[in-house]
Amino acid sequence: MVPDMSEEFGPDFITVTDEDSNEFELEHLDTLEYNGQTYMAFFPAVQGEEKGDGVQEVDLDDEEYGLIILKAVNVDGEEQLSTLDSEEELELVYQQFMEVLFSDEEEN
Repeated sequence: MVPDMSEEFGPDFITVTDEDSNEFELEHLDTLEYNGQTYMAFFPAVQGEEKGDGVQEVDLDDEEYGLIILKAVNVDGEEQLSTLDSEEELELVYQQFMEVLFSDEEEN
């Protein structure tokens, strides 16, 4: 996947293109280093009708809107985002992100 970082105010959004040339917009939540590898956590950008207050309600239990974790890899000298290699790697990195995200919440 090749990221296209957009220069916008507010949350950081990127557009990624998968191997089938489908484009997806993702909201970047956080980046962490784990076992010498860089991982990035995203939520899918939600499109559709907004409520009157400008806030879109999202059911985070819906798999379609779950946390997406990608890792930065170097391909021919170019940094790209890639899916994780195994369920075990995904689970370990997911737990790391949860610790970071919830520790930030507890400090506020």
